Amino acid sequence: MNLKALGPNDTKACLELDALALGGLWSKQHWQKELSDCERICVGIAKNSDLLAMACGWIVIDELQLTAIAVHPKYRRQGLGKSILKNLLNQAKLKGVIKATLEVSNTNDAAKALYKSMGFTTKGERKSYYQDGSDALLQWKDLETVVST
Repeated sequence: MNLKALGPNDTKACLELDALALGGLWSKQHWQKELSDCERICVGIAKNSDLLAMACGWIVIDELQLTAIAVHPKYRRQGLGKSILKNLLNQAKLKGVIKATLEVSNTNDAAKALYKSMGFTTKGERKSYYQDGSDALLQWKDLETVVST
């Protein structure tokens, strides 16, 4: 397995992992923008030509807004989510980012456990935010405590 920066040439792989892990969250056009915008960071873990995990975020001034984190269903519970998230946060820190934020469904226990293990704390919520009626938890992290990968 190898860690890599994701770019426009990885659009197809990101679409495939998005469909498997996130239920088709974004369109091809959205992925193309995510992977080509210089204000965004996208990293992946690949094995051969298969993308197993990815994490993306958008830098706004000194803040990283996490936009997507996914792990292939066959490779979950093997530490890939934590590894890819650590890498994304460390890359953001190198770019001068001092805090990170994300939204997570209050029903997504696996993601909430991952974010808690990485030092994110809930600072607010958006009621009935997602299509299924679940609430979005607004989580923050100070990047001074990011651990090297």
